Amino acid sequence: MRQVKTLGLLGTGVIGGGWAARALHFGIDVIASDVKPEMENWLRGAVENAEPALARLTSAPLPPKGRLSFTTNLREMAERADFIQENIPEQLPLKQRILAEASRHAAPDVIIASSTSGLMPSDLQRDMVAPERFLVAHPFNPVYLLPLVELVGGKATAASTIEAAAVYFRYIGMHPLPVRREVPGHLTDRLQEALWREILHMVNDGTATTGELDESIIYGPGLRWAAMGTNLIYHLAGGETGMRHMLAQFGPCLKWPWTRLEAPELTESLIDRMVEGTQAQAAGRSIRELERLRDDYLVAVQQALRQYDIGAGSTLRALEERLYADAAKSAQALDIDAPKPLRLIDTVVRPEWVDYNAHMTDAQYLTVFGDAMDVLYRLIGIDAGYRKGGRMFYDVETHIKYLKEVKAGEGICVETQVLAADAKRLHVFHALRRRADGELLATGEQMHLHVDTAAAKAAALGTAVRARLDRIAKAHAGLARPVQAGRRIGDRNV
Repeated sequence: MRQVKTLGLLGTGVIGGGWAARALHFGIDVIASDVKPEMENWLRGAVENAEPALARLTSAPLPPKGRLSFTTNLREMAERADFIQENIPEQLPLKQRILAEASRHAAPDVIIASSTSGLMPSDLQRDMVAPERFLVAHPFNPVYLLPLVELVGGKATAASTIEAAAVYFRYIGMHPLPVRREVPGHLTDRLQEALWREILHMVNDGTATTGELDESIIYGPGLRWAAMGTNLIYHLAGGETGMRHMLAQFGPCLKWPWTRLEAPELTESLIDRMVEGTQAQAAGRSIRELERLRDDYLVAVQQALRQYDIGAGSTLRALEERLYADAAKSAQALDIDAPKPLRLIDTVVRPEWVDYNAHMTDAQYLTVFGDAMDVLYRLIGIDAGYRKGGRMFYDVETHIKYLKEVKAGEGICVETQVLAADAKRLHVFHALRRRADGELLATGEQMHLHVDTAAAKAAALGTAVRARLDRIAKAHAGLARPVQAGRRIGDRNV
């Protein structure tokens, strides 16, 4: 599969807007096509509404944002795209016709995916040119925050298509889940449908309101589901012998008439109860307000799970590893033997980085300097493999001077100078500058100690890492020592 630099969207509704927001945030250009020209403004509004939450999802260094363009010409979109994602209404004849047309204009190596919730990929690819490059890639709303995407191939889909699509989706921070065979509704929607039918029955017969049923999930199993699925949770319920004991103890309950999978008739009375219940739950809040609330807690949950490397937190951690590695990879082009500070970070101050004074927060300066150190570490050969070997630098002292106000939207960069280095110590000086004019905004001086993490004591650097660090230290040895270096707190001379 070709490298995906431009994502083409067929349809720009809620799901299309979610795909656009996620792709743009992680540096992919998007060309969106829709028969309704007014959808361009809707799409741009959806992307803008998603950005605050996306910006808080990770503080890892991000690539420059992708560019969004819009057209009503399907052919133009198909000819420019490296990957096409279809998001039009769930009408099989309509999808078949549009997918076939897109396949006639897209290059043969361009994968075409459908976001369908339940239609069969074999039916969708029936009339396509090169149907082996088609698959279902079913996401979950909001697409820009929820990482799951179900990958389903049809009879004509090549295995390489599923594999290549998974690579792309991982790149934009998703968790691709290949489905073994095509079934209506795929996997997750079939599970959701079973729960949904029970909800309708219990509202219909007056057992509970919509709010009470939602409470039964959000205060109980919903919290468990964020990191462990039903099967693993039930395994735990069996105690030391796990699922076997659980099934032996609770298996007879399956014969009890607890659930009714056949849906009740959607009478006007039932529809009214569902509408009245959910309106009461909304409590006057608009859809956009509720979307922002949902986005806020989804970010918080994923960040909480990240520290345990489980569930969606594992996907987020993997994404951050890739982002940090990419930032370091771009730094590999730096000439480490050149007698000048290394420009390690080039970014833009995000809105969530500022405080009530509209200036960058104290903690964020340290984060930015920490990102610069991460790039420097990787530049000299300290990567995940090195850390797994039980060796790493620890920051033992930091001194930051705040010289100028830094506001949201400003382009900034970090230039790092190695002041001294030996077998166990690394003394560095960071200069945070405004990208537009090079003005010095803040400085950060740090001492790092190389340690054996298992023994928790200082240890000598690895030979290869020491050699690359020595080259940088030698190149910087002739540079003027920054006037801010080594100054005490409160020194007004700098």
